[in-house]
Amino acid sequence: MGTIKTFAEKVNAFNRQLEYNGRKLPPGIRIMNPFKESRQTLAISESFYNKYYHDHATRVIIFGINPGRFGAGVTGIPFTDPKRLVSECKIPFEGKPTHEPSSVFVYEMIHAFGGLESFYGKFYINSVFPLGFTQAKDNGKEKNYNYYDSKELLLAVKDSIIDNIRKQIAIGVRTDICFCFGTGKNEKYLNEFNDEYLFFKKIIALEHPRFIMQYRAAKKQFYIDKYITHFKNVLAH
Repeated sequence: MGTIKTFAEKVNAFNRQLEYNGRKLPPGIRIMNPFKESRQTLAISESFYNKYYHDHATRVIIFGINPGRFGAGVTGIPFTDPKRLVSECKIPFEGKPTHEPSSVFVYEMIHAFGGLESFYGKFYINSVFPLGFTQAKDNGKEKNYNYYDSKELLLAVKDSIIDNIRKQIAIGVRTDICFCFGTGKNEKYLNEFNDEYLFFKKIIALEHPRFIMQYRAAKKQFYIDKYITHFKNVLAH
């Protein structure tokens, strides 16, 4: 018999196999696969998971939406931009250290929870759709796009979403409960998928870190406290 794979080994294997083979995407929408587009990204993410997930513990999964260009799109680690990668995770990064407000909030919350080892030892963050999307603007530049931003895109990627949720559950997460970052469309669609496929017994939605930093920054501490209260309540049961 072979040795049982660690949580880190299973996440790293999941990231390495990520590829979109679904239906044709709507015009102007491009898949962003951080792990295929940059050799550094794959190495960075594997260093991160080997550092914080080198065990066989079961974790609570937190679903974001899909990776953004300046956070997970660069590092391969959800809600971890290059600045936090270096300053918080102590993992080196070559290139421009991009900044993502969501990452600022998440790492402040992680410190309030008890630190990186404590938080990542209990929780695993990924996305409803683990690859990113970009849309070409009129000036030729790209902007972030979400899996639910058009009905056409949602229809095209639904089968891939379901497949990837199943694969993420198989990594080793609790199925009695999960968290969702986003109390709007991400919550709506994750609940719809869950009603159809019965992945989790309960989904708790929390305001998305980007929403908090963009529209509720003055109440940031309120939301940090709210997150931690919910997280610790779940761990107590």
